[in-house]
Amino acid sequence: MSYVGETLSNLLHQTAFFNLTWGNYVMILVAFIFLFLAIKKGFEPLLLVPIAFGMLLVNIYPDIIASPEETSNGVGGLLYYFYSLDEWSILPSLIFMGVGAMTDFGPLIANPISFLLGAAAQFGIFGAYFLAILLGFNDKAAAAVSIIGGADGPTSIFLAGKLGQTGLMGPIAVAAYSYMALVPIIQPPIMKLFTSKKERAIKMENLRPVSKLEKILFPIVVTSVVCIILPTTAPLVGMLMLGNLFRESGVVRQLSETASNAMMYIVVILLGTSVGATTSAEAFLNITTLKIVFLGLVAFMFGTAAGTLFGKLLCKLTGGKINPLIGSAGVSAVPMAARVSQKVGAEEDPTNFLLMHAMGPNVAGVIGTAVAAGVFMAIFGI
Repeated sequence: MSYVGETLSNLLHQTAFFNLTWGNYVMILVAFIFLFLAIKKGFEPLLLVPIAFGMLLVNIYPDIIASPEETSNGVGGLLYYFYSLDEWSILPSLIFMGVGAMTDFGPLIANPISFLLGAAAQFGIFGAYFLAILLGFNDKAAAAVSIIGGADGPTSIFLAGKLGQTGLMGPIAVAAYSYMALVPIIQPPIMKLFTSKKERAIKMENLRPVSKLEKILFPIVVTSVVCIILPTTAPLVGMLMLGNLFRESGVVRQLSETASNAMMYIVVILLGTSVGATTSAEAFLNITTLKIVFLGLVAFMFGTAAGTLFGKLLCKLTGGKINPLIGSAGVSAVPMAARVSQKVGAEEDPTNFLLMHAMGPNVAGVIGTAVAAGVFMAIFGI
């Protein structure tokens, strides 16, 4: 009987109930909320479902992301190896390739002024950088946190790794992806605050047709110019443009389809679950994480406001030919931010179609965020 009792006791103590802290229960609740938002409300489920499930797993079974040094048999947890691909900048770069293969750069080529709107939206990044310094972060940590303002998860992970801020990578990545998913909630009030009903109802002229030659030359020229000026951006900008060249060249259909479908979704699974797995209660429930989440929100709001206000300025300069709403799409978050511009504009006039116009600043924002990351790396001599 003693053997049976001891066996049952061992089995009972192997359950998670005896190891979970109140913090673990809090994070499990957060994971449930994320799953609800993703599945019930449809807030970017491709991002939130794997992130939330990784969050759930690590707070029930912490060893799933344990390093080899932390285990008795010298073999790390499953998600430890996924996360290593984040730290090595492999998954963020592959995500950029997939985005490039999925995205039509035609609206940006047809309306080069979109580059200015994309650049204006990066104001949130540099504004948050100085605010982070004031809140006690060192310069590299402040840079890694502030890039959340670009609403670009892969770039946030990439820069945190390059600047040696792997300890902050989890909260930074979760904040970045969470704000990307919450674009439809965060952006509209800011966009409406800084624009009038008349401005939101502005109809823009149809974009000019873009030739195939222009679309082929664009990724080649952008890669050459940007990477010569900021070589450290090559992993992101280079992969983004390579994916787009697959799409536009028309001679590697198999590569384009693989990059934009199978590879993209595999990478999202690996990246999402590993990012979610960094949110153990011990790592996530602290003042530093709260500061990161706050700074990320401030950066994102500032970026949205700056893009919208610059769009408002261009509206005045062009005699009302540019709808200021498209400036908010410059925060990146392709294509969610462009869809929000379309939605807010359609609320004023259901016949107004801003989506393709907003895609220009949206794509410019992706490039702009990568350039901002390159600027930080250049400043710190990385």
